[in-house]
Amino acid sequence: MHPPTELMLLLFVTLVCGCSAHARTFTRCQLSRELLRYNFPRSLIPNWVCLIEHASGRTTEKVTNHNNSYTSYGLFQIHNKEWCKKGRKGGHCSMKCEDLLNVDLADDVRCAKRIYDRVGFKAWPVSYSYCKEKSLPDLSRC
Repeated sequence: MHPPTELMLLLFVTLVCGCSAHARTFTRCQLSRELLRYNFPRSLIPNWVCLIEHASGRTTEKVTNHNNSYTSYGLFQIHNKEWCKKGRKGGHCSMKCEDLLNVDLADDVRCAKRIYDRVGFKAWPVSYSYCKEKSLPDLSRC
């Protein structure tokens, strides 16, 4: 018995293009719209876009190991030192770090906002200092 033609076609396309439902890379405008959709203050959108560009390259699957002491995950590069735990729920955001690597941004946003409410952009020192010293991205055409 042969699988349906549609299933075979879907499998073929997925294998050929390397498509993944687990990761997404945003354009600046897509990211800006997504942040607005999650009720980030409009006045801070350029700051967040700059921070995310510098931290993760606007991709949800980014993982960064920091000298074996901790690891940062996802679009916002949230680290497992305080905010999430690898392999189980934990940290101040009560979440698994691996959950920051998929296309569902709801939990990422919840955690990023919690971090921002507690310590502001200082939680992302390298990215924030980069964005502070550079001009912020122009999102006027988005």
